[in-house]
Amino acid sequence: MSALPALDCPARPRAVLFDWDHTLVDNWDAIRAALNFTLVSFGQEAWTVEETRARVKASLRDSFPLLFGDRWEEARTLFLDHFAENHLAVLKPLPGAADLLAHLAAEGVYMGIVSNKRGPTLRLETAHLGWDRYFGRIIGAEDAPEDKPSPIPVSMALEGSGIAPGADVWFVGDTSIDMECAHNAGCVPVLVRDPLPDDPALKLHPPAWHAPHCGQLTDWLRAGL
Repeated sequence: MSALPALDCPARPRAVLFDWDHTLVDNWDAIRAALNFTLVSFGQEAWTVEETRARVKASLRDSFPLLFGDRWEEARTLFLDHFAENHLAVLKPLPGAADLLAHLAAEGVYMGIVSNKRGPTLRLETAHLGWDRYFGRIIGAEDAPEDKPSPIPVSMALEGSGIAPGADVWFVGDTSIDMECAHNAGCVPVLVRDPLPDDPALKLHPPAWHAPHCGQLTDWLRAGL
């Protein structure tokens, strides 16, 4: 599946909900460093860049019990302490992300964030970039009773907008768990990833649209508005 031509742009959305990491920003250096520090501290092997990209999808409260068993809360604290030391210093917007957000804001499209990064950390990062002004609600892991792929965070992200999850709401993300969340919530799943990953889960929850980067989404929107 490749990027669709601009003339095939999906219908204009009333709202766009974004994943955060590797959808709008690059923070993988900090994530991988903190994760590998934690894994090695618990006697496990460090993950490669490729493994990290492929395996980091779920929230800490959903993924760490599988990785660390009964000691997952201890591992969680170790990870978060290490991550907090340098995540803002290495946080970088992905190419085209700032232009996409500015374009949507200028067109009056409601925007929100639904991420499996912890809520306080997520809101700190959006504020650090000066992007918090774009989003009606910023929902991270543990802000809702359940994290992605549950549809509950999607409904929370749309609260106060007057917009319900549906065909005029895009959910933009870079992993299969984002696409699953979009399907669960009844939103339009839009995958931003280059190259398209060989992930069997995408066959179960396929994207309606795939673009290699945020700039392609901006081109679609400019062509279709």
